[in-house]
Amino acid sequence: MHPHLNHLSSDLCRGVLEFAEGRPLGKSGLRWLKIHLANLYAGGVEKLSYEGRLAFVDNHIDDIFDSATNPVNGNRWWLTAEDPLQCLAACINLSEALNSPSPHTVISHLPIHQDGSCNGLQHYAALGRDSLEAAAVNLVDGDKPADVYSEIAARVHEIMKRDSNKDPTTSPNALLARILVNQIDRKLVKQTVMTSVYGVTYVGAREQIKKRLEEKGLITDDRLLFTAACYAAKVTLAALGEIFQAARGIMSWLGDCAKVIASENQPVRWTTPLGLPVVQPYCKSERHLIRTSLQVLALQRESNSVDIRKQRTAFPPNFVHSLDGSHMMMTALACRDAGLRFAGVHDSFWTHPCDVDQMNKILREKFVELYSMPILESLLESFQASYPALTFPPLPERGDFDLQQVLESSYFFN
Repeated sequence: MHPHLNHLSSDLCRGVLEFAEGRPLGKSGLRWLKIHLANLYAGGVEKLSYEGRLAFVDNHIDDIFDSATNPVNGNRWWLTAEDPLQCLAACINLSEALNSPSPHTVISHLPIHQDGSCNGLQHYAALGRDSLEAAAVNLVDGDKPADVYSEIAARVHEIMKRDSNKDPTTSPNALLARILVNQIDRKLVKQTVMTSVYGVTYVGAREQIKKRLEEKGLITDDRLLFTAACYAAKVTLAALGEIFQAARGIMSWLGDCAKVIASENQPVRWTTPLGLPVVQPYCKSERHLIRTSLQVLALQRESNSVDIRKQRTAFPPNFVHSLDGSHMMMTALACRDAGLRFAGVHDSFWTHPCDVDQMNKILREKFVELYSMPILESLLESFQASYPALTFPPLPERGDFDLQQVLESSYFFN
């Protein structure tokens, strides 16, 4: 693919790219085109129920027509969207349909996105079968999408409010809590929550939160900013641990297994549910000094010793990535067999507006099919077969969440 113009790239690239083949919108396609436009506008609109998003589009129909007919010299409503150029493409397609005497027959080339909600945690919730975690990431149907980032932010706010009421002479965090308590919002914790399942460290979380606090601009003193970020990172990770205990348990178990293997100077190997063999290549680097009459050169290369720390910390995110990759591949193959056009980026699956309902059914069925397999049991058996002399920790405890509920969840991908 072209290095600059591809669907993994920026809003500009995604705004100009479309499917080569066009398909008539149909009744459901027109509805999904409106929902897609609301999702691209974002600014909290994408957190509404489907009916709320459709109402938002209907309320802005004049802005949409104006954007499509006069994008540069009109009111330029599309420029206020979070993804302006993709929003403009949707405005043009929707206004073309609504101006037609038969909107359902209008041909659309536009890819409609269905995005997972905090997809890494969705995979952990399915592995851990924990009902509360499953509900927090939309594995269970609800009146509107559950928003895990807002839930974590509310928990962080709760902890800080409690800390702010303590005596500063006995509680060093009381003053920091008072400074931060009204700055806690979804945006502050989102990146940390998102990357927590991919192994974000405390230092990484601190830097992410520090960046968000800098953007707010309410703390100008560098030293205070740093200590505030330290405290906020600790509280955010603690809130995550409280709400996602089962996910943390599985993450720790995967890391412990990796440590057992790496301690024998072996890289961690596993096979994905689709049969793809994977090996982690992380080894320690060694330096060689070459002394010449002019200078000393230091050459660095990989040694034959595996990097135990890297093998351990990288295994949980790599393993979950291999599972979400398997889910995407299973979905893509089933869409191809059903005659659908499919594109995707990590946890965002795309197809024609008229085919969204069918793709949604497929991606839910494939998720249930994937997690109906004994994934952790098979992983442990493969480790025990490969390293019979080693002792691995027992499988983590899991809940009794019924995976079949995913099939009925409107906002699992939405």
